[in-house]
Amino acid sequence: MGIIIAILLFSFIIIFHELGHFLLAKKNGIRVNEFSLGLGPTLIGKQFGETFFCIKLLPFGGACMMGEDDVDDLSPGSFNSKSVWARMSVIAGGPVFNLILAWIFCMILIGITGYTPTTVSEVLEGSSAQEQGIQPGDVLKEINGRSLHMWEDLNLYVMTHSGEAPYEVVYERDGEKYTVELEPKVLEEGQNPLLGVAAGETEKPGIFGSMQYGIYKVKYWIHYTVDSLRMLATGQAGIKDLSGPVGIVNVVNDVYETAAPEGGLVLFLSMLNFGTLLTANLGVFNLLPLPALDGGRLVFLIIEAVRRKRIPPEKEGMVHFAGFALLMVLMVVVMYNDIMRLF
Repeated sequence: MGIIIAILLFSFIIIFHELGHFLLAKKNGIRVNEFSLGLGPTLIGKQFGETFFCIKLLPFGGACMMGEDDVDDLSPGSFNSKSVWARMSVIAGGPVFNLILAWIFCMILIGITGYTPTTVSEVLEGSSAQEQGIQPGDVLKEINGRSLHMWEDLNLYVMTHSGEAPYEVVYERDGEKYTVELEPKVLEEGQNPLLGVAAGETEKPGIFGSMQYGIYKVKYWIHYTVDSLRMLATGQAGIKDLSGPVGIVNVVNDVYETAAPEGGLVLFLSMLNFGTLLTANLGVFNLLPLPALDGGRLVFLIIEAVRRKRIPPEKEGMVHFAGFALLMVLMVVVMYNDIMRLF
């Protein structure tokens, strides 16, 4: 059952991504030739108007085919006949829709479970926080210049920037802001180093508050994804730490087996939380300025907008082809690692 839920969840996120491209294309009068879920040979499909909607064999990935690579087609309704700004909006539509979906998921999660504010409930004995005069009731506002809206923001920064201690922390007390430097310390043998501040109870912010903190939660997942990519680029994490479709299905199955005995609501919230990670990750990853990704295509369109002249299509095509080939190699390596983890 967990595998089925994983495929359905992943498929829904992919469809929402492609829907962003599709709706923006329609908004700009661009003809969409095919809207597909999955990869490989077509299993079923039906023509509606000018678009062929279909489901393909492999339930990973999807496509909204608009003829963007057919640079010679300048007929009315073709992708390349439209202005550079129209084309940019269509390409950006997919990742933006992923982030919108993440916001919807986060609003639901926070509306049901609440969030943990950055108010200190306890200061641990002998900690750096105690030495710097932080007291219960103080509200943590920033760490090394990054705003803190929820307690998870603090935990994430410390986890992904462990080599940057001591941290410059801004906190608020009675309307006044103070800045201190906190150094994680080992307070008890066998424990990890701690800043020495403890979180309080969760709060439910209401409907409008859920909308606001839903944005903060999306921001958290964006930081999570960007920090993870930074750790990968700097060697703090390796290729073996990446997961592809096989690994994602395996993780979702583990989440299902853990949450299912706790009841339907716990299972729903667990899947929603993991879905938030997936859709935010997909949105951010696709915006990276790498060839073959939406972000890579946006780079060429931005250059075109600045130069007011299109980069020769054959050169752009070669760059995207090379990027696609490298992504396929990376996918094979990641999938191999995923399969090896199963044994």
